[in-house]
This record gives sequence, structure tokens and C-alpha cells, in this order.
Amino acid sequence: MSENTRALREVTVERTESRQYRATSLASGASIEFGQGEGLLSPVELLLAAIAGCSSIDVDVATTRKSEPEKFEVSASGYKLTEDGASRMEDIHLGFDLKFPDTEEGRKAAGMVERIVKLSHDKYCTVSRTVELGAKVTSEVKN
Repeated sequence: MSENTRALREVTVERTESRQYRATSLASGASIEFGQGEGLLSPVELLLAAIAGCSSIDVDVATTRKSEPEKFEVSASGYKLTEDGASRMEDIHLGFDLKFPDTEEGRKAAGMVERIVKLSHDKYCTVSRTVELGAKVTSEVKN
């Protein structure tokens, strides 16, 4: 029998100046700056980074048990679509560009990549699974 768990994750977003914001994890205190303007990731780019980052961690944790990569880059892309004035992303694609040493351990790590990428997509990556399955989003205005 499978066990279901539910754990709250929470961030706050604070305006730091015009069109610039800081998201902070309430659990760890880690933060990231984002917004509109030069040198800042946009919210859509943060979404792509979250999807790529989630799967990157899954692949990294599994493969580095065998070998450290010589190259580890993951790209995320997608199309922003506006229909009847409403925007959304579609056709999101991840590209994994990894290289491991030409050693027995490196070849073992390289041989795991496709399977781990698939497992991340199908089971482990909370971010891409949430995007694909959908999640209810509610808003409230506090006074």
C-alpha cells in the first residue's frame, strides 16, 4: 500500500524596487532576485529554471554516485502563447548536455542518464509533474 504525504513549501515575494522582487524561502532563508529589467530573470524564466533545476538535481544525485561529470548543462525552453489576452507556456523542452570521463565509472554514469531523466519526468520532479498535471492556484488580498 502506498503512503501519501503532504508537506507545506512556502516562499514570500517582496518588492525591492520598481519591477524588481526578491523571493525568499521561509524554510531556508535562501533568496533569489527576479523581475523585469536587465540582469534579472523573468517569472517565466524562473519557471523554466525550476523545471530544469528539478530534473538536474535528480540526474546529478544519481549519476554522481558513479562519477563526477566533466560537463553538466541543462537547457529549458518553451513558447509563451497568448490567446484571447491570456498567456501561458506550451511545448516546454529540456535538453540535457552531459559528459562523463572515459572511465568505467564515467561510462556507468553516462549509461544511467536516459533512465534517470525519464524517472525524473515521470515520478520525481515535483515541478514538471505539477505543471503537467495542473494545480489549483488561489489568491487572496490581505488588509
